[in-house]
Amino acid sequence: MREIAIVAFAQTRHSAVDEGQSESELILPPLDEVRAATGLRTFGFTCSGSCDYLAGAPFSFVSALDALGAWPPISESHVEMDAAWALYEAWVRLQHGDVDTALVYGFGKSSLGDLREIMTLQLDPYYLAPLGLDQVSFAALQASAVGADRAELDEIVRRSRADGRANPHALDLPEPEGGQTEVAPLRPYDIAPITDGAAALVLAAGEVARELAERPAWITGIAHRIEPHYLGMRDLSRSVSAAGAARAAGVGKGGVDVAELHAQFSHEEVVLRRALELPEGTRINPSGGPLAANPVMATGLIRIGEAAGRILDGTAGRVVGHATAGPCLQQNLVAVMEA
Repeated sequence: MREIAIVAFAQTRHSAVDEGQSESELILPPLDEVRAATGLRTFGFTCSGSCDYLAGAPFSFVSALDALGAWPPISESHVEMDAAWALYEAWVRLQHGDVDTALVYGFGKSSLGDLREIMTLQLDPYYLAPLGLDQVSFAALQASAVGADRAELDEIVRRSRADGRANPHALDLPEPEGGQTEVAPLRPYDIAPITDGAAALVLAAGEVARELAERPAWITGIAHRIEPHYLGMRDLSRSVSAAGAARAAGVGKGGVDVAELHAQFSHEEVVLRRALELPEGTRINPSGGPLAANPVMATGLIRIGEAAGRILDGTAGRVVGHATAGPCLQQNLVAVMEA
């Protein structure tokens, strides 16, 4: 296996409303930032993650390629998923050995439509969609199965929003308040906010990584797992796929300074902490996590990038980045990075 590291990461200042930018305009600043950080203008491979349903147009990722420029030609791919899976594809591509660098980016504008309605379109059209339950309703079922203490969930939200206010890229959200429910037992502040944003990072192999960064974030383990799509075939109180991915990636082989978890609902952090068996003292989502900013299709990549950033800036030695997709933590990707 080749040594592969994250050598640069950048993201937008996320917004809760449409600021009138096209996808190309949204992704351009992070692309420029990682280019400047590495000094690279071209890359051996490029891969992106986005969702046509969010953009309301087919092949929306093609128009976003305008931000990369038309010349010279590039080797490019795309996943209709969170860009964390684009990172996984790029990592596999670099293992081939014929290219040494890869550019990965993701973007999403949730403000343009009804996210709960859009995400329902991912459900099986014969058995799940006709039930009339949306993403939040399914999450509420899982929250009930988990049975987390209300005080614990409120503390997760308070911590996430406080950390988010200290993060210049996240939303400036107030302290959670009010006892009304969105879908019982979930309250409105238990749900990740509507967010527009984008992110980009650069992967490099071997000596190239050492040349591009003083302190590369080496990916020492990465894996993803999937569970059945149908909720009735799963124990919603736990995440078998997250636990399996964590074992395969080697989370338990050492201490974890920071873990960035793709928890779009407060109770999901409880499930993921248990599944990943994170040791005491691990700092969870110091960026604020998805409860402070949730640019769908880039949120998982941001979790990995934020974790890697702690190594790049010297504040952590071993970190975990996590991404999820599908209803109720159906698919999970875990990456372990070390200095």
